[in-house]
Amino acid sequence: AAADLHVDHARRSGNRIHHSATHLLHEALRITLGTHVAQKGSLVEPNRLRFDVSHNKAMSHDEIAQVEQIANEIVLQNDAVTTRLMSVDAAIAEGAMALFGEKYGDEVRVVSMGRNSHGAGKPIYSLELCGGTHVSRTGDIGLVKVISESASAAGVRRVEALAGPAARAYLEEQDKRVQAVAAALKASPADVVSRIET
Repeated sequence: AAADLHVDHARRSGNRIHHSATHLLHEALRITLGTHVAQKGSLVEPNRLRFDVSHNKAMSHDEIAQVEQIANEIVLQNDAVTTRLMSVDAAIAEGAMALFGEKYGDEVRVVSMGRNSHGAGKPIYSLELCGGTHVSRTGDIGLVKVISESASAAGVRRVEALAGPAARAYLEEQDKRVQAVAAALKASPADVVSRIET
């Protein structure tokens, strides 16, 4: 019997955006927190992402802001996202990050994103072994917004984030909340914090 296959393009687009955003966040976390940071698990969905990394203490607000800033710098570069097939040894020699404990075949897919401006001798921002679906250009991600950071297990932190239209919808909702608080306090949004403190 014949089968008619259709790809859910809206769902696939959301997955691409959030998957590519995890790569940007992974490198931003390593730059901000240190090279001990390694992926310990991730969840990619059309409207959100969750990323677990090895780190032994809570991130500060400044660290979260820096991670976002770095990731969004790469988004704004709007560089092409490239994928190449090569041997595992060649990929590792080039500096590609492999996930500890993963089994790889003789040939691997290497995904590279962005120009690096955060470390000497490393021209590519993110270079990882990955078989998943990705955006065509970093600008397709649109925006990366971290919405929470918490403990997942001993020595593991969980970062939850939104990208693309989901991130924009979140920020619009947050803006509505601030506007509602400002109206309730009969103050401008810029003055709500000082009004509440008073």
